[in-house]
Amino acid sequence: MTAETAENYALFLRGVNVGGVRIKMADVAAALTAAGFTAVRTVLASGNVIVEAEAPGQSVRERAEAALRDRFGYEAWVLVYPLATVAAIVAAYPFEPEVDGYHSYVTFVADPAVLEELASLGGAGEQIERGDGVLYWQAPKSATLDSAIGKTMGKARYKSSTTTRNLRTLTKVLAG
Repeated sequence: MTAETAENYALFLRGVNVGGVRIKMADVAAALTAAGFTAVRTVLASGNVIVEAEAPGQSVRERAEAALRDRFGYEAWVLVYPLATVAAIVAAYPFEPEVDGYHSYVTFVADPAVLEELASLGGAGEQIERGDGVLYWQAPKSATLDSAIGKTMGKARYKSSTTTRNLRTLTKVLAG
């Protein structure tokens, strides 16, 4: 690939700064830069990174996970999407994005079988809809972690193939 074919990717790190794994985003940016990514910038402190790379998404994922594991010594999981794909996902959000008392989420899912499983869930007050590689989800603010999806997403078997972002966060990622 040449510089003209470099692509901007959004990297979504699973479980960073929301559980036991505390990492400064400046350190994440430094590790990814050292791994050969260019134009590295972080968005918020919750594991959102934009990079430029001259490689396909799967290669970007493998290289980013290896760099983070080596640098920080934790089981890093990263879901990688071209920024244009993230923009299309946000544009396709099927529910009213701003509803008082509700959070609007997108769960990125790398494993089609897991996506099918999650799409079959739902509970009181929740709205879910399957998208292309994502689950659109809206849940009451007071019940996010206690919802069917919230409880399921916390299980270990989903950690390597899923991560959830608030729709507002995704808008900030796209603003870069």
